[in-house]
Amino acid sequence: MSDIPVTEQSTPESVSDDVAPNTEPETDAAVLAATGSSDVAGLDVGDTETAEVTDAESADAAEMTELASADAADVDTPAEDPLEEFRAALRSKSGDWYVIHTYSGMENRVKTNLENRITSLNMEDFIYEVHVPQEEVSEIKNGQRRIVRRTVLPGYVLVRMELSDESWSAVRHTPSVTGFVGHSHQPVPLSLDEVEAMLAPAIVEAKQTPQQLQKQKQVEFTDFYAGDSVMVVDGPFATLHATITEINVDAQRVKALVEIFGRETPVELSFTQIQKV
Repeated sequence: MSDIPVTEQSTPESVSDDVAPNTEPETDAAVLAATGSSDVAGLDVGDTETAEVTDAESADAAEMTELASADAADVDTPAEDPLEEFRAALRSKSGDWYVIHTYSGMENRVKTNLENRITSLNMEDFIYEVHVPQEEVSEIKNGQRRIVRRTVLPGYVLVRMELSDESWSAVRHTPSVTGFVGHSHQPVPLSLDEVEAMLAPAIVEAKQTPQQLQKQKQVEFTDFYAGDSVMVVDGPFATLHATITEINVDAQRVKALVEIFGRETPVELSFTQIQKV
């Protein structure tokens, strides 16, 4: 019997106790701290100034955006219409509007007298408002333009009231009042549209600028008329008599005939250059 060879089995080498174990990786906090420190150390003055400029530009852009938004809001917001405000207020008021007839030229006195009677007779709960519609017009007198207030409805006054026997009597027996317009004892109140037509022009006028008012005002009266004989008081024709042939009220000028060397000569003069004789 032959011998069977015996193979030696290799045993695994043991791990040497001298090999050091793997070290733990550095913590994220330590890495970030080290990186941050190196970044801070690497910043120069130029980088800092650039950052400051960028922040300033961002702040300016934000401010401009806010201003643009505010302007857009102002544009989008419609302007308040004084006429619409007046209509809303008119419909919210108590009582009805009536028209009383007065002696011509006594409208303001009637208003004052009636307001005094309302207080003395304790009629505040029945008679609420007394109104004399007026407007501003331009007139020219003695060559001078001026703005005057004129009664829109001469001989009439508006009263907002609750009609009763007592309130009717308080109004009717006010000095210089001749009666209610319409049926004497059962007057018919005005409609809101009629009241608006009488009072709205003054409301709109009060909301306008002086420049707008000046453009709208038309001259209602002048003391010069075609055919009048006037004296020229200024200019090259001073001391001469003239006869007016044409008047331009808006321009405040007249065309007139002036006698020069025995002949009538047409000239153009301003209101301030002539005077009635």
